[in-house]
Amino acid sequence: MNPFFMFALLIVGLGCFAWTAARRWKLMFAAVAPDNRSDQIDERIRGVMKYVFGQSRMFRYWWAGVAHAFIFAGFVVLGLRTLIMFARGFTSDPAFGFWIFDDDTLLGLVYLFIKDVLSVLVVAGIAYFLYLRLAVRPKRMQLTTEGVVILLMIAGLMLSDMTYEATGFIRHHPEHRAAFHPGVPAASMYSFLLEGLPDAAREALHQIGFWLHSIIVLAFLNFLPYGKHFHIITVLPNVYFRNVGGTGRIRTIDDIDGRLERGETLGVRKAANLSWKAVLDLYTCTECGRCSDNCPATRTGKLLSPKHLTIALRDHLRMNQAALIGANSSAATPARASETAPSTDGNGKHKYRLPDGAIDETDGDLVPGWINPEVVWACTSCGACEQECPVLISYVDKIIDLRRHLVMERGEFPDQLQTAFRGLESVGNPYSFPNEQRAEWAAGLDVPLLAEKPDAAVLYWVGCAPSFDDRSRKIARATAQLLKTAGVDFAILGPEEQCTGDPARRAGNEYLYQIFAKNNVEMLNSRGVRKIVTTCPHCFNAIANEYPDFGGKYEVVHHSVFLFDLLRAGKLRPAHRIEATIAYHDSCYLGRYNDVYDPPREILRAIPGLSIVEAVESRDRGMCCGAGGAQMWKEEEHTSAERVNHARARQILNVLPANGHRSVATACPFCKTMLSDALRDKGHEDIAQMDVAELLWRSVSGEGVASQAAHAAP
Repeated sequence: MNPFFMFALLIVGLGCFAWTAARRWKLMFAAVAPDNRSDQIDERIRGVMKYVFGQSRMFRYWWAGVAHAFIFAGFVVLGLRTLIMFARGFTSDPAFGFWIFDDDTLLGLVYLFIKDVLSVLVVAGIAYFLYLRLAVRPKRMQLTTEGVVILLMIAGLMLSDMTYEATGFIRHHPEHRAAFHPGVPAASMYSFLLEGLPDAAREALHQIGFWLHSIIVLAFLNFLPYGKHFHIITVLPNVYFRNVGGTGRIRTIDDIDGRLERGETLGVRKAANLSWKAVLDLYTCTECGRCSDNCPATRTGKLLSPKHLTIALRDHLRMNQAALIGANSSAATPARASETAPSTDGNGKHKYRLPDGAIDETDGDLVPGWINPEVVWACTSCGACEQECPVLISYVDKIIDLRRHLVMERGEFPDQLQTAFRGLESVGNPYSFPNEQRAEWAAGLDVPLLAEKPDAAVLYWVGCAPSFDDRSRKIARATAQLLKTAGVDFAILGPEEQCTGDPARRAGNEYLYQIFAKNNVEMLNSRGVRKIVTTCPHCFNAIANEYPDFGGKYEVVHHSVFLFDLLRAGKLRPAHRIEATIAYHDSCYLGRYNDVYDPPREILRAIPGLSIVEAVESRDRGMCCGAGGAQMWKEEEHTSAERVNHARARQILNVLPANGHRSVATACPFCKTMLSDALRDKGHEDIAQMDVAELLWRSVSGEGVASQAAHAAP
């Protein structure tokens, strides 16, 4: 070919990319929050194989997943071809392929066949995505010109390579001219179209295919860091360095008192307070909108859209790049919110920038200067966004970090949360009931306290809602009666039990949360507790996943799992029929956070007479009840929009029969409260809302079971 031209092309193309990549690298590490992601290397590698090379998350949207898998596989295989073509620019050997992949070697022939087939599949995938963007135009997607340009560039890569191969096939295999060849099916068929051209024209097309492929590759490479397709480069490290603890584990802020004394920022105030991994997340967003498509806040008309929050933070980073990395301060003139990137999703729904918010890294805060506070407070922390993200971006931790700054440093939070904080601080629970009343739910059941039975094999951690809320107390009573029936050696803490602190942490009050976490761990360790059964998934998640940061390592089991194990062991026998149609609602903190889906359903299946139906939105696609993320203790933002619990109740009602004995089953006291309220608001007080433990106790004991048992209001 032409070594001088290829050399110049590579120097310019790779040199420009190196300059841009270096700026992005510096910007990423201008974020100063510590974030150690060097643990569990084997798990991280497995994640890369599953989520990057296996594309497993992509197939949650089936046809888009298939099309993307074609394009991804094509990129992986064509990557070698690009290196080969760069090398051929410096050699006169038209079959050169780093010797082992030369066109006339066995490996080279196998590679040519795979590449040939994948080129066609990539073009098919591109055609699908162009149809999706230009014809279907789904609301979840960011329908920008960039997406179409990138697709056309990829199509150009494929077509230029196919042209190079087809003309080369005619040139080097005259014996196969105008004939199908199974070794290169697409190239040989394409050669039919070129057969009638003069030799000079085919030679020109051969050269054009070669150089156009090389130019497009380098142009594409330089385009990536400036748009959403940067994920092509960043997705592998982003998946590798993902939060292997999952959504259920929030990063702990160490030494809060010391940081306050030193005047250090708690949480995230400015972009510089993010961690390098948080910035890598922002680089990796593909703007596919799957997160917002499944976000309960977005779906019910709130300002929060996880996609647009990510885009807003990424825009902010790029616009303040010079200030953040300390380069050319004159370029760091603060932009105004009203002068910057679009503030809506194209439909005017999700506004992020307040009208005159400054985004200066010296004076301006992310909230409210760049992000509307309503966006931060609308999150239910349900994790649906993270469950759907194909590149494993985390969203909940960023929102909680923004809340942490607002709460702990500025004292700015929804007024209703003050009541919960005051109750936690004064009496140890967000309900503000005297802690001495914690064991009143157990009246008449002869449930021992741990102080009276210190050698109990199991500690039943009741939780605040089952201790104080009348509806949830029925769950605690049913659970305790089942444990006693099964002969379980257990005890409760009673007045010694306090809130786990989970509502405070999810609301951003990390300082208050840590007081509870440390006190509870100290108390549990001093009592020698080893095994804990919980009723509340929020308690379960906090003790199992977050208390280890404070030295609290226990075997923690949710009551639905524990009861199912007792059923399997034959220690509980549901003998009494309950004639009803049941829809089970998945708790976010039990399902998405901790992958507990089957045990509650198996309990229901074991109860004679029950007919189980599933909402379309169930299991890991189940919608939040609206209580998580401290929403239980405050009013929803944008109350003119649909309430989250109303939307969830509507989904469940869609699968329940119009009449007859109907019920909704849950395995979380917060879910029970939210769905009971929603069913009442919608005029369906006839539909019972019960915990799986309540239903199981009725079937085991026969208590309250009659022809209308499951139909009775909870």
